Amino acid sequence: MKKPNFRKLSVVIGKRQIMLAGMTLVLGTAVYVNYAMSSGSSIKAADKVDTKSVNYGDAQLVAAAETDSEDYFAQARIDRTTSRDEAIETLQTIMNGGDSSPEEQEAASEEAATMTGLIEKESKIENLVKAAGFSDCVVYLDGENANIVVKSDGGLIESEAAQIKDILLSEVDVANENIRIYDVE
Repeated sequence: MKKPNFRKLSVVIGKRQIMLAGMTLVLGTAVYVNYAMSSGSSIKAADKVDTKSVNYGDAQLVAAAETDSEDYFAQARIDRTTSRDEAIETLQTIMNGGDSSPEEQEAASEEAATMTGLIEKESKIENLVKAAGFSDCVVYLDGENANIVVKSDGGLIESEAAQIKDILLSEVDVANENIRIYDVE
């Protein structure tokens, strides 16, 4: 009988793979923390709109405790920026790491470009929503989901929800069932 060669196994799982797995875990944790912080209990959630209907405004608001909206929006922007900075730092470490393979560096570079595109789209959507008459707005995009938090006076009505969805869908391709609109008074 020939003994198995365990030396080959150590080549398959090397320093690069362990570092990449660790960085991926850190990036995933940062995204999760950002998502968890963005869906606090002090906001009102709009129910899903029926995706078979062409009327984007069919939303119902759920009552929630009031909060100081200026503090909420300021804190949400700080949290979003912090988690993005951590993710970018992780990607830069991978791209500049001496033991990263060219494939790992290319994947990190593509992820950084995707993240930059999402940041630009978030900013553009926020500005367009504000231009539509809302006093403040924070947008969270992750490629598949879109969460929008708007400041409104006395609750979001169906036509306003439809207007926000129109703005969002003009900038990104997101399935209707993955769009959430939150209202903060």
